[in-house]
Amino acid sequence: MSAGRRRARVSRLVSFSASHRLHSKSLSDEENLKLYGKCNNPNGHGHNYKVVVTVYGEIDPDTGMVMNLTDLKKYMEEAIMEPLDHKNLDLDVAYFADTVSTTENVAVYIWENLQKLLPEGALYKVKVYETDNNIVVYKGE
Repeated sequence: MSAGRRRARVSRLVSFSASHRLHSKSLSDEENLKLYGKCNNPNGHGHNYKVVVTVYGEIDPDTGMVMNLTDLKKYMEEAIMEPLDHKNLDLDVAYFADTVSTTENVAVYIWENLQKLLPEGALYKVKVYETDNNIVVYKGE
């Protein structure tokens, strides 16, 4: 295999803080409380999320990079930090007006935002840590 055809995955991590309430409009208040427990608190709760974005591609033989990390940082700022950091997901992010702000749906939201910015086919994986123990991986499936 020639050096120009080698492929690699490159990841970058960002952290953001946001609040939300797990509450489905399609369920009764009682069903929501039973399903989501303390995460259904009417006043919400918050997390310090960590997001690892992984891109995949050919290692450019001239630059030695799959993607310039400065560019990836800029894309992540626009797709993750600007819309989500220090926000109430349910009230401040239109996407979550009718979508329950679970970590699964946060990962999908981030994926969709990044897809609009990254070169086609470059995005490989979005990994969202809601806590150290609760982690979601989304690959656009």
